[in-house]
Amino acid sequence: MSGSANGASASAEGRSAEDRSVSRDEQLTVVHVVRHGEVHNPDGVLYGRRPGYHLSDLGRQMADRVAEHLEKRDITHVVASPLERAQETAAPVAKAHGLDLATDARLIEAANVFEGKTFGVGDGALRKPDNWKHLTNPFKPSWGEPYIEQVVRMMGALDAARDAARGHEAVCVSHQLPIWILRSFVERRRLWHDPRKRQCTLASLTSFTYRGDRIVSVGYSEPARDLVPAHLLAGAKPVKGKAAKGQSKAFGA
Repeated sequence: MSGSANGASASAEGRSAEDRSVSRDEQLTVVHVVRHGEVHNPDGVLYGRRPGYHLSDLGRQMADRVAEHLEKRDITHVVASPLERAQETAAPVAKAHGLDLATDARLIEAANVFEGKTFGVGDGALRKPDNWKHLTNPFKPSWGEPYIEQVVRMMGALDAARDAARGHEAVCVSHQLPIWILRSFVERRRLWHDPRKRQCTLASLTSFTYRGDRIVSVGYSEPARDLVPAHLLAGAKPVKGKAAKGQSKAFGA
């Protein structure tokens, strides 16, 4: 009798563990990867990982718009790149959900040898001989952090956010190039690309839905699209010369 009871109990515990395992494997988790808002960059430099670049007034409006857009979502974890513009974009989202803002260095902008310079598509930089040595391999790319290294660190950050918000939703605030490379990898596109065609507008959300540990879909939305200057939308023609006061013209970031 006792043996039978113990066997039944063990069997029930086994089924319970199995049910929990199946449930975990089928559990849906959404990780929204947000590009930060507009940055105060009147000189139009490629700021990259350089410190001291904060959101503009318009960028703060964008951050608030993202927080409003996510206000009723089941957000349980908010994390950002250590750069100021990402932290400032994430802060309203964390506040709206009563969460502490975490930092993950893997969400940082891609390294670039042109940081601090006015280097962008259409500004004449490609005609300067001093820059040519950095432009020998667009497939790697030779001017900055290899695309595959961006994939590895961004996937690590994405999976960590999934684990922190298992069964709920998480927000990661990062930067245009790493987000686009991450999405391209997940959607099985080539990693080298035309930067003017990245679908990753300021304050946009690229949302990855996991079933268990596997990504099953990718979504994209632009809750602050009406606030984004036309020349910074995907596919827009590059702007030459300095940006308007308080605005950024640089690609990437």
